[in-house]
Amino acid sequence: MERQINVTEFILLGISSDPCLQIFLFLVLLIIYLVTLMGNMVIILVIRIDPELCNPMYFFLSCLSCLDIFYSSVTIPQMLQNLLSQEKTISAVGCFAQTFLIMFSGCTEGFMLSVMAHDRYVAICDPLHYVSIMSKRVRIQLVGGACTSFLHALINTLLLLNVNFCGPKEVSHFICELPYLLPLSCTETLANDVVLLSCVVTFGLMSFLPIMVSYVHIISTILRICSTEGRRKAFSTCSSHFIMVGLLYVSALVQYMKFSSTSSLVLDELLSIQYSILTPMLNPIIYSLKNMEVQKAVMKILVKLKFLKYATVRALH
Repeated sequence: MERQINVTEFILLGISSDPCLQIFLFLVLLIIYLVTLMGNMVIILVIRIDPELCNPMYFFLSCLSCLDIFYSSVTIPQMLQNLLSQEKTISAVGCFAQTFLIMFSGCTEGFMLSVMAHDRYVAICDPLHYVSIMSKRVRIQLVGGACTSFLHALINTLLLLNVNFCGPKEVSHFICELPYLLPLSCTETLANDVVLLSCVVTFGLMSFLPIMVSYVHIISTILRICSTEGRRKAFSTCSSHFIMVGLLYVSALVQYMKFSSTSSLVLDELLSIQYSILTPMLNPIIYSLKNMEVQKAVMKILVKLKFLKYATVRALH
């Protein structure tokens, strides 16, 4: 069979074609991106500076913040560029690269939440051996294990490179995601669909089931804690993580496992916005609001900065 000529670029139709609404969306997305960067950078900085936060839980939280910065940087800058551009095009190579990075970032985030659930399980169910069990070597191995999600992205991207795109080239989405690229193919994509669904189910269960098992043990242990304050603190820490799990998994799994026949463009866009744009922004906000130790660490840094500013002003006068 003669190979058909592939398109060299795609057109991302985006959320809206209304010029006035595009300006509004640009401002909203810019604010979200800045909040995401600043919020996660503050978390990383606070954990780095405050010696009281030098424990495994906050090591994983700082890793998650780094990942959130990377995740949002994969999607939002391209969206901002398209909102200001008339053409709204992206090269085929750039589109495939973004597809790979989105799958890698999203899947890695799921595994990181699984790692954090295991960390909470050890901290609450076996507190006396927590530090020895979650040693530096173990922490690095767990983070490295989370990064094996690149296999999911690599397998699906390599299969995507074997697909012919000979037109149309309009992607009914604001970013290059695999479920929106495959319908544009002019060749059979059954193998791609099967592999994508298999990878989503396999990697999804590999990260989600350990979270559920960890929380069954965590809740069982918390309910046996006699101290009201200890129970409240344990629930507070776990509730932050559980909210983060819900934000990512519900939207991502519905997006990648739904049937195309029941698909709604508005629902699709809302789901994608939730797990690829809002989740990286909300993670540090949720964690800082629910975690007193992070709040205290931030306040200490602010007090030090205020004192430093006051001392500098006095020295100048």
